[in-house]
Amino acid sequence: MKVGVMQPYFLPYIGYFQLIAAVDLFVIYDNIKYTKKGWINRNRFLQNGGDEMFSLPLRKGSDSLDICERELAADFDKDRFMNQLRGAYFRAPYFEQTFSLIERVLRHSESNLFLFLRNGIEQVCAYLGISTKIITSSEIEIDHRLRGQDRVLALSSALAATIYINPIGGVELYSKKAFLENGLKLQFIQSKKFEYLQFNNAFVPWLSIVDVLMFNSVDLVKFQLLQFDIV
Repeated sequence: MKVGVMQPYFLPYIGYFQLIAAVDLFVIYDNIKYTKKGWINRNRFLQNGGDEMFSLPLRKGSDSLDICERELAADFDKDRFMNQLRGAYFRAPYFEQTFSLIERVLRHSESNLFLFLRNGIEQVCAYLGISTKIITSSEIEIDHRLRGQDRVLALSSALAATIYINPIGGVELYSKKAFLENGLKLQFIQSKKFEYLQFNNAFVPWLSIVDVLMFNSVDLVKFQLLQFDIV
């Protein structure tokens, strides 16, 4: 049983979906603190040959609130954002198909930040044929006061996992020895280099999955989901 655990992100990069595809069960954190300067409600898209940051606007709330307790701002102008994406990508070869997906994600009626983000992730997974089961961290019976590695170990053990897979960026955060002591094998996933044509401009890597889908066929993206190393 291979398990992965991550925060939710707004239309994350392809590596996020590679992790989901690589595991048997994927856990999305809902009951951890929202961090202002993270990637939870932000991402980068192509704009005039470079990368442009976009943030989902949120209602004002305490810094102590969990992700599941945050709400999208009532004045979030979804049409404006879709028009920005349309202007940036309308000449892309797979614009029509991808824009329909984005409309389904952004038109979701949910104002709760976690539920809105989870829906976006699940919509992309369905579009790409990723069948991995996705569950929410708060559904799992553990001591949710645990933090960091201890929390991951508790979640994995509660799910009877034998292998825990984490993005390569977290290699310094976890101890393989600690995982082995808990009957778990710790592995890291590292995406292979993937470049594609972006309007004849210099390639801008690791943008949102939206960018990948705008410039590549679904079949090619499905193939690319399997292009990673496990270390």
